[in-house]
Amino acid sequence: MSTLALLARNRLALAGLIVMGLVVLLALVTPLLPLPDPDVTDTGNRFLPPFSEGALLGTDHLGRDQLSRLLWGTRLSLAVGFAAATIAAVLGAAVGIIAGYYGGRVDNLIMRGVDMLMAFPYILLALAIVAALGPGLLNALIAVAAVNIPFFARNIRGITVGIANREFIDAARLAGMNDARIILSEVLPNVIPVIVIAMSTTVGWMILETAGLSFLGLGSQPPQADLGSMLGEARAALITSPHTSVVPGAMILIIVMAINLLGDGVRDALDPRLRSGALTRPMAATLVRREDPAPEPQGDDVLSLCDLQTQFHVKHRVYRAVGGVSLGVKPGECLGIIGESGSGKSVTALSVMGLVASPPGVITGGAVHYKGEDLVGAPYGRLRDLRGREVAYIFQDPLATLHPLYKVGDQLVEAIRVHHALSDSEARARALGLLRDVRIPNAESRLDSFPHELSGGMRQRVGIAMALANDPEVIIADEPTTALDVTVQAQILSLLDTLRREKGLAIVFITHDFGVVAQLCDRVAVMYAGRIVEEGPTRALLEAPAHPYTRRLIACVPELGEGKRRLHAIPGLPPAVNDLPSGCAFAPRCDKAQPACRQGEIALDAYGPRRLRCLYPETELEGTA
Repeated sequence: MSTLALLARNRLALAGLIVMGLVVLLALVTPLLPLPDPDVTDTGNRFLPPFSEGALLGTDHLGRDQLSRLLWGTRLSLAVGFAAATIAAVLGAAVGIIAGYYGGRVDNLIMRGVDMLMAFPYILLALAIVAALGPGLLNALIAVAAVNIPFFARNIRGITVGIANREFIDAARLAGMNDARIILSEVLPNVIPVIVIAMSTTVGWMILETAGLSFLGLGSQPPQADLGSMLGEARAALITSPHTSVVPGAMILIIVMAINLLGDGVRDALDPRLRSGALTRPMAATLVRREDPAPEPQGDDVLSLCDLQTQFHVKHRVYRAVGGVSLGVKPGECLGIIGESGSGKSVTALSVMGLVASPPGVITGGAVHYKGEDLVGAPYGRLRDLRGREVAYIFQDPLATLHPLYKVGDQLVEAIRVHHALSDSEARARALGLLRDVRIPNAESRLDSFPHELSGGMRQRVGIAMALANDPEVIIADEPTTALDVTVQAQILSLLDTLRREKGLAIVFITHDFGVVAQLCDRVAVMYAGRIVEEGPTRALLEAPAHPYTRRLIACVPELGEGKRRLHAIPGLPPAVNDLPSGCAFAPRCDKAQPACRQGEIALDAYGPRRLRCLYPETELEGTA
């Protein structure tokens, strides 16, 4: 996404840009406007109120037109502020780059001098410089620029230190480039965004500092007008003629606020992490842009996905993480979803309740039906009511999903009281019962434990308890046993199996482990490149895998007691989902691929209780495709 597009998405920054653009445009056209001379006095018409004839904003204590002086003063204040920012940025960046690039004694000598300057308050140092040079707008500009050089120097120096030790700088030195050329061609291009960000966030303060010096009579000298001198001359008539103070004061406020809002937007737009969406605050629910009507629900599944499509839009690239997934799970049933990392399993699970971060995530097609109700595009209030109450999640890393600063009991109580009007004592008693249900020993004392005080298995049990807190119909477990040892893993799997049998839960279990699938799941779906390639009853699929990808995945699993059976590895890597090949996505890695596999769409055909997306299966399935 372009810088302007990112800037436009920030409404406050866009408002600042519009306001600042209008102010700058007004300042540029001021010489062309039919305004009276801002310096001509007319004491007979002094202190005229606003909207007087011939004086839209009134006059000041000498009868000078306020509108004319405001526009010319704004023009001058902007010019001085931007000039001071440019001078400070150029000199400060030069100092910071030299200190950071050369390091050692050069760095120590320069930065100690910078530290000495920063030890003085900015405004006092500026006053001292103006006092030494004498009053005047040029001297005020020099003072404001000088006191802001240390700010730029420290920021740029910190960035340069990290760049100076990078491999591409070493490569430039090995290529015979001298220091000056390296600084100009390698270092400077990498620090320019930081310079622009620093300028955008400080130019407002420089305008304020210049106005402050003029207010004290050390900047612009009579009869020349700038916003600070106008404010200083009007202070004597603040009570009797407040408009003479309000007019320049309001303009200073507008300019500084607009620059600060715009500066924040520029900083966000130029930050690589924010450009990629990594630090963007996600929307409450995943953005939905469906072009086709939502499919109708089919069957008696408590949760069903119909041709679900989820994408990530990053700049000009589109990542098709989920490319049309159709699945269903019945009450009391456990459906396993298995596949390599990056196959779209977790994104599919998060799409169910609109938990894929937007931006950059977008649901572009399909439907998710819960008891016949389509959840894709449902109002946020409805999704919030269903999350945790009807459809609950068990995430892979409970240490990351449990709040580190709150006790386990408090987090369980919060999860319960969000959906039930219970007193604190009642919710706490229910939380205690949940911990006992998931077989946590000494449950009473564990209520007052912080997450870091629990083992990995204990934390995962707390995650399961939180998922069960509101008696959901469906639990989506996203690799909940990945980081656990085999003993704890077996306990967690046994616990989930017991709970689903006792409570009739429908479980969607995401995993990489066929052993887990065999132990827990009634049916299994195999995903590759964002699509289901094979689905069927667990036992039948494990004993006779039909898709070459499924067969190769199973061949990668070691088996005890099988002697010297060779473990196989799948050659190559999964395809990038922003550049999927035509036809079967697994064809480049498949030893059975034929030309037909690389042409056109390959359907997911049904063969009795099984479904398969393959033209040349490993096992012939019974039934009609």
